[in-house]
Amino acid sequence: MAVLTRTHRESPPEQRSPAPPRRVPVLSHAFLIGWALLTTLPLLWAVLSSFKSDEEILTDPWSLPSRLRWENWGRAWNEAHIGRYFLNSVIVVTGALALTMLLGAMAAYVLARYRFRGRRIVYLAFVGGMMFPVFLALVPLFFVVRNLGLLGTLPGLTLVYAAYSLPFTVFFLTAFFRTLPTSVAEAAMVDGCGHYRLFFAVMLPMARPGLVSVGIFNFLFQWNQYVLPLVLMQGEGAERKWVLAQGLTALAVNEGYRGDFSGLFAGMTIAMLPVIAAYLLFHRQVQSGLAAGQLR
Repeated sequence: MAVLTRTHRESPPEQRSPAPPRRVPVLSHAFLIGWALLTTLPLLWAVLSSFKSDEEILTDPWSLPSRLRWENWGRAWNEAHIGRYFLNSVIVVTGALALTMLLGAMAAYVLARYRFRGRRIVYLAFVGGMMFPVFLALVPLFFVVRNLGLLGTLPGLTLVYAAYSLPFTVFFLTAFFRTLPTSVAEAAMVDGCGHYRLFFAVMLPMARPGLVSVGIFNFLFQWNQYVLPLVLMQGEGAERKWVLAQGLTALAVNEGYRGDFSGLFAGMTIAMLPVIAAYLLFHRQVQSGLAAGQLR
């Protein structure tokens, strides 16, 4: 009787009501598609314009180039000295990024894993550096760099880039180092691992996702920097030590007056290539690093 009652109460599978259809967030998808088009179309248009002639750019700017004119890139690289400015930017950003990541990771690790008097004050000093606008420090920074004999030099610009990137790096990595498991560090110390070896051999590889994420942000900040080199790269022969942002500004002025718009677009494309390549190579690592920091 109990079996019959249970069978009578249960409805057969074919009579169950189907699940309601899942609603597609049309508005959010439309916004994302519009944002993607808004950001990618200008880049694509600039790249295509770098292969056009000046006549094609002025008469039919939205058409495809009739052929790939690589001579535009060669003219921008050699005659407009984009190659020299590109090399200067690579030297400055490589040195500044290495200093920023090494010093920032060491400072963040100490602030996150060790307890000492004044630790809170040091951490707040780094955080306060993020809120200080660079424009307010340009005048005293100019005199400091000049008194050190580094005005108009690539090492001076490298040190300034690293100094301005440290606050964000320390702020980001301190929170990331706090999420790493303490048991691994304790086990390494029990096995006889010293503090330096613990940091470089154990904790630093574990923090790789966070290091990659903050490294990409610092690279974008340093590669696109314009105000600092404009103020600090002065003096006799400083033009040969300009970075890419300064070179592009000079190219925009000179080529704009001469009407060489194809060379201008070629120079802009050359400047964009490292940023696009960095995004294509490391966008998964950046996303995983940010997600790891949030989940932990």
